[in-house]
Amino acid sequence: MKDIELKLVCELIKNSRKSDRELAKSVGVSQPTVSRTRARLEREGVISYTASANLAKLGFEIMAVTFANWNHEQYPDTKVPKAKDFIEKHSNIIFVSTGRGMNSDRVAVSVHKSYSDYARYLREIHSDWAEFMTVTGSFLISLSSDNIIRPLSLRYIADCLEKEKPEQRPKTS
Repeated sequence: MKDIELKLVCELIKNSRKSDRELAKSVGVSQPTVSRTRARLEREGVISYTASANLAKLGFEIMAVTFANWNHEQYPDTKVPKAKDFIEKHSNIIFVSTGRGMNSDRVAVSVHKSYSDYARYLREIHSDWAEFMTVTGSFLISLSSDNIIRPLSLRYIADCLEKEKPEQRPKTS
C-alpha cells in the first residue's frame, strides 16, 4: 500500500466524516488526489463506512465470543450456505470466521440485550447446528462494566498502521 493510501485510510479510520479538503490537508496532497484515491479504495473494498456506537448505550449488556468445532468428516463445509442464511437472520452476530485456537476451528462474536437473550441464541445454535458442529465454549463480556480499559473501536488500528515500517505494510495491486 502506498504511503498516501495508508495515510488516507488512517485518517478515515480516525474520522470518516472529514471532507476531502480536510483529508488533503492532513495527508499532504491535493483534494482531487484524495477524491480519486478514496473512490478507488472504496471500489476495491479497502474501505467502507459505518458508525461506531456505544453498544451499552444501545441496550446491549453482553458481547459473546463463541468457539465451536465443525464436524468436517461428516459435513465437509456442505452447510456453508445454510450457515450464511443463519448469520443473515441474526443481525446481533457481528463477526464469524474459521480459525484455530481454544480447541476450536470456528469463532463468532455476537451482542445480546440480556443473558436470557444470549441463552436463547445458544439454544438456537444447539438445536439448528448440533449435527454439524459443537460449541466448545464462550467468553462473555459485560458491556456495562466499569472495568473496560479500552472501548470497542477500530480507530486504534490507525495508530498501529501509522507506526508500521513500509516493508511491513500489505501490498495492494
